[in-house]
Amino acid sequence: MLHDVVEVKVVDDYVLFLKFEDGKSGRINLKNLLSFQGVFAPLKDKKYFSTVHLNSDIGTICWDSGADLAPSFLYEHLEDKTNQERLAG
Repeated sequence: MLHDVVEVKVVDDYVLFLKFEDGKSGRINLKNLLSFQGVFAPLKDKKYFSTVHLNSDIGTICWDSGADLAPSFLYEHLEDKTNQERLAG
């Protein structure tokens, strides 16, 4: 099943709020999930990272460097309040 991203907002350094077409939403911290090499190297710059935008044609987030992330990867690593409560309990 595909999970297209329909909204993205920068929350903090390397942290994004994402909303998916199925209504699931939450934060994702990409600091420890990205290698920051190759096409992702420019994302080390926090200011550049914050230029993230939605590409609705491919249903995911991207940057002008050509970097994008698979929606399924983002969906899998999404942190939401429900998941956080389960981990704490």
